Amino acid sequence: MNLCVLCGSKNLTSEINNHVTPTSTKLPKFVQLKSTIMPVLSQKGQNMPASPIRKLVPYADQAKKKGVKVYHLNIGQPDIKTPENVLKAIKNIDLDLIAYSPSQGYESYRKKLAGYYQQNNIDITADDIIVTTGGSEALAMAIGSIADPGDEIIIPEPFYANYNGFAKQNAVNVVPIHSSIDENFALPPITEFEKLITPKTRAILYSNPGNPTGYVYSKDEIAQLRDIALKHDIFIIADEVYREFVYDGGQHHSILHQDGMDNHAIIIDSVSKRYSMCGARIGTLISKNKDLMQAAIKFAQARLSPPTLGQIASEAAVDTPQSYFDDVITEYKNRRDTLVEKLNEIDGIKVAEPKGAFYVIAELPIDNAEKFAQWLLEEFNDQNETVMVAPAAGFYSTAGQGTKQIRIAYVLNQKDLIRASELLKKAVAAYPHTEKKPTSFANKKI
Repeated sequence: MNLCVLCGSKNLTSEINNHVTPTSTKLPKFVQLKSTIMPVLSQKGQNMPASPIRKLVPYADQAKKKGVKVYHLNIGQPDIKTPENVLKAIKNIDLDLIAYSPSQGYESYRKKLAGYYQQNNIDITADDIIVTTGGSEALAMAIGSIADPGDEIIIPEPFYANYNGFAKQNAVNVVPIHSSIDENFALPPITEFEKLITPKTRAILYSNPGNPTGYVYSKDEIAQLRDIALKHDIFIIADEVYREFVYDGGQHHSILHQDGMDNHAIIIDSVSKRYSMCGARIGTLISKNKDLMQAAIKFAQARLSPPTLGQIASEAAVDTPQSYFDDVITEYKNRRDTLVEKLNEIDGIKVAEPKGAFYVIAELPIDNAEKFAQWLLEEFNDQNETVMVAPAAGFYSTAGQGTKQIRIAYVLNQKDLIRASELLKKAVAAYPHTEKKPTSFANKKI
């Protein structure tokens, strides 16, 4: 029953009219023509972007309730088993109290991490590391430590969608710089970065290898980023969570491999993808800039401590043998090769071939990827099976970019990848808004 929120009368319309004076033009802010009232939400909360990876989940859930099998190509949740030494460490935890850890993380874990980075020619100590609740918290702390409301961070797009969220959370403006599928999402020319730098620019942020592109930056590209950071006295925030996953004989180049970057480089890292430990929620914020780390530790203290049990598992993960990574990299490379081959069988598709991570961006001959992704879950199935993808527009900051592109995570076994690719091919052919190309049209492989 609708009641007047001012006096409780059942005659809602007449009572509200009684409470509005002849000179007033609007109802009081707290008057709600609803049976349920609530306080006003913040603009910041309402403006937080929805995840392009997760916002289609309700449609997938509905499809599953109807008995449709959904192949998930939308989210980077590895299906490869967590290392046995990690699982053993979890099973052998012998605690009678799960207590807080130090805000910066356990010293024993940070020392082992420093050894891991030193093995990768990244010269840091335990004091240069803050353990965080996932790489996401590390990124939020980094932005909060270097940027004030209204400041700017330049990011090559497409980029990991949560970069937008963490920037908005801190009232920081993302300034996108476009990288093109036709160039395989290579680093845009440094001259284009120069055009975007203003007195409000605080950092350039990138992921390497790239999510969602799979692009791996060359040593020369990283050196160019170093040069522009030193020239303009800004930070470089390098998201290096996919460091191990580089294919075709390539090599990962860290921003801390560059000379002169002690005060300008910030690394974001995580155990999630490296060890198939997404649920452990352990990441790291790394910098040799002491003032930055003193600022970041205050954010760490405010949230008390990173997960205790996750740190125990992650400390064990540092001892994972190289043979584990050799097998994982071989598996992901084979999956990539299979997926790219199958995608290029789709008429009118354009595929950027990834050199790292486990994602690929594909441009489809359709009107709108978000509509298509929803249609896949609501209206399409083949033998009671369908596929879920991530519309790529959510990985861009510039309106209108990526509207025909999807991101695919090749985190399924090869048999399922082949079937998912077949479903995608059939769906593109069946979709009512697929662009019809001349028979001479050749698929473009980047």
